[in-house]
Amino acid sequence: MRIISGKHQRRKITPPKNLPVRPTTDFAKEALFNILRNRFSSYENYDVLDLYAGTGNISLEFASRGAKTVTSVDSNMKCIQFINKISEELDLPIQTHRMNAEQYAANVNGTYDIIFADPPYHISDEDLQTLNELVYNNLLAEGGLFIIEHSKHALKKIELPQEVDRRKYGGTIFTFIEKNKNAGL
Repeated sequence: MRIISGKHQRRKITPPKNLPVRPTTDFAKEALFNILRNRFSSYENYDVLDLYAGTGNISLEFASRGAKTVTSVDSNMKCIQFINKISEELDLPIQTHRMNAEQYAANVNGTYDIIFADPPYHISDEDLQTLNELVYNNLLAEGGLFIIEHSKHALKKIELPQEVDRRKYGGTIFTFIEKNKNAGL
């Protein structure tokens, strides 16, 4: 795993082998940030939320690229400890919360401009739809972008009316949901 760009460009990060995670591949992450570069010239004015943060791969990338704030949420204490350790070593201002993503989305006040979620690939479409509704209604700022990373088997049977794009990179799919469809990707 590596940080692709920003303050810590090309920095390799080695997470412990015992973390129960499936990190976003460098290939898929690079493709994602190429898509985002077309929409955001920089991240310095944007608040970012990373749900199911795991290793913090996406959080670290946004923080390295200068996001205004980065919040990482994961239910696993070892994941949170790893994110805290790396963000401290690299002097990146990442705030962490050890909490279930749905619980966080239902109970936190405030909004985010960019929300990334990488739930377990075995999550049901119904649970993804519930997560989308919670995030869309409670956490996503007007004009904000919600990105769900999922497998090709997910989100086939349901429609997300706010969906603006879907991109496939190997076995990884990114679905983009926008609070205000006027802006487009």
